[in-house]
Order: sequence, then structure tokens, then C-alpha cells
Amino acid sequence: MIEHPSRHCSVELQALPSRIGQVRRIVSAQLRYWRLDPLIDRAALGVTELLTNVHRHAQPDKNCTVEIELQLDRLTVSVRDHDPRLPVAEDGTDVAPMATCGRGLAMVAAVSESWGVRPHDDGKVVWFTLPAPAAAAQPARPHRLTPEPTPQRVVAAGAGAPTGGHPAAATAQVGAGAPAAAQLATGGAAVPATAGPPAAVPATSGAPDTAHAPARSAVPS
Repeated sequence: MIEHPSRHCSVELQALPSRIGQVRRIVSAQLRYWRLDPLIDRAALGVTELLTNVHRHAQPDKNCTVEIELQLDRLTVSVRDHDPRLPVAEDGTDVAPMATCGRGLAMVAAVSESWGVRPHDDGKVVWFTLPAPAAAAQPARPHRLTPEPTPQRVVAAGAGAPTGGHPAAATAQVGAGAPAAAQLATGGAAVPATAGPPAAVPATSGAPDTAHAPARSAVPS
């Protein structure tokens, strides 16, 4: 069973060689999620040594619980088993030089800031601490995106049509009594159409106009 409430993670397992590697990967992934990458190597090495001790020495079973907890500026890694006997630190002289585990509490003491052991119910807890970077204590803030402004459209409204909130268009009147001209809007400035009187259209006649002289009286005066 794996629990991940905020800054605490616990894993229950049997301390078998095949499971020790899995727990080491779980611890590494959790620290990476907490942005504690500089502590991954030391934490993984320390938990490997503690689980190896359980596998070699714990009685009557190999069941244990690994816990990692981040508190302010300190990371605590602990292993709880059901064997009440307290461990004894060894110097590791009987371990092969290239061995990846087996140095026990001597290795835990070398990679950690502090370590210790305490009784717990019918067993014990062995723990060690590592200094955590200050940046890991604060969760990352989500990046806020600023929406782009919506471009405004300029629409030329027809005569008599509502502007709908667009810049007012000027109405030009052509001739007296003529219908209203189209409303124009250019870049927000109103441009009136050229207005003037209607052009005179000459009347077409079959013959040019002739000036008539006043009629003379037929009766002599």
C-alpha cells in the first residue's frame, strides 16, 4: 500500500532483494516530484542499507514500512520492522569493496545529517535525516496566462441601420429632400460624403427657343 498525502509517503513491503530495488525507485520518484533531486542519491542509498538490514537480521518476519517525510528544511527517511532488537553499527570491513549494499548503519551515518533508532510497539524504527533545499518547502505556483486583447472590428453601417456600439458614422445628405447617404466609418473618424445641390438637367426640345417680338396692332393709331 502506498500513501501520498501532501509531503508524506509510506510504502509497506517485505524486505526481499527484488522489492528493495522497487522501493528505491519509488523513493527516487517521490523526491523528484518534491523537487529534491540533490537528495535522491543519498536517500536511495540510505533506504537500501536499512532494508538490507531488515532482510538480513529482522525476526520473526521481513515485513516493514518505509516512510519519507518532508518538514520545512529537513527530509526524514525511516524503516519500521517487527524486530524489537536494536541494531548495532558495524564498520563494514567484511563487505566487498565494490558491493552496492551491506555496509549498514556505517553507510547511513556517512551519507546523512543525523540518524537514530527508537522502539515502536512490538518492533523498532531506524531513521536518518537529510537537509532539504529551501526552494522545496514552497510549492510551485501555477503560471497565469494573460489573455490577448480581442481586436475591434470597424463595420460600415447602412443608412438607418443601428451602429451596435461601433464608432458613430456621419450621415451626409445629398440635395434637399434626397435620401440619406451611406454612413461611413474610417479608422474611428467620421468622413462625410461630398454634398451639394443636384446638377441641373437641361430639358430636351425638338427646336431651340425663339424670342418673339411684341405683336403690332393692325389698326393704325
